[in-house]
Amino acid sequence: MTYLASRSIAVHGFDQRGWGRSVAKRAERGLTGPTSRVLADMAAFIRAHLPSSPSDPPLFVMGHSMGGGQVLRFACDNDGSYTDIVKQVRGWLCEAPFIGLAPEEQPNWLTVFGARLVGKLFPRMHYVHEIAPESLSRIDEEVRSIREDGLMHNTGTLEGLGHLIDRTADLSSGRTRPDGAKVRSLWIGHGTDDKGTAYSETKRWFDSYAGVIEDREMKTYEGAYHQLHADLCREEFEKDVADWILARCEGGERQVQAGSEVKAPEPKPVESKL
Repeated sequence: MTYLASRSIAVHGFDQRGWGRSVAKRAERGLTGPTSRVLADMAAFIRAHLPSSPSDPPLFVMGHSMGGGQVLRFACDNDGSYTDIVKQVRGWLCEAPFIGLAPEEQPNWLTVFGARLVGKLFPRMHYVHEIAPESLSRIDEEVRSIREDGLMHNTGTLEGLGHLIDRTADLSSGRTRPDGAKVRSLWIGHGTDDKGTAYSETKRWFDSYAGVIEDREMKTYEGAYHQLHADLCREEFEKDVADWILARCEGGERQVQAGSEVKAPEPKPVESKL
């Protein structure tokens, strides 16, 4: 966010229901609600920042990980509930979107079945899924920061888990796919060594279903982990995001190649210092 601001891009963010400072007590952790609630919360936030006149700057929407999957679900607008918003968004960006879990994070079918069964009776029951900070970044201080951040937690609810799995399955199967008449531009970035979400699933979705979007791009970051914004490739990632946004703003338009896929060179190891 600091880098984008340095490029004159205003950034607005919110704590998703059940996360960050939206949680007043431990029992509220992970209470995102069903998909309808998740999308309604997103709609309320996005609508508040839509341009109100042609002279206002264009709006871009970006999500990371679970948020990236939610951004895709919202932009695809399966039932037409948010068509008015989707058509006003200039571009959608997804960082390591959750379209499929990395193999090491994949739960077995018995766990999923049991969670769904119990979730029908106790939807607010907590479900903890720990992802090792070392699996998110290759930078030592970033790993320490994640581990020590009191606002980050790995607690969801059985209701939220069930709806998350359903949203992901809809994306992976193609039941959730974009409408080229609504989505103007799409950018996706994903690291090949992501240990949280599956790079292969993201690339398959992009190749299979994003073709209807004329202005689309998927950037591959060789060797990168899940948090591109906090990994060895972060400077390149930040510049890629800013350049892509500014190229689609008045005065910064450039010719863009439709359906492009770009591979970034593997970064050289660096020594981390406090």
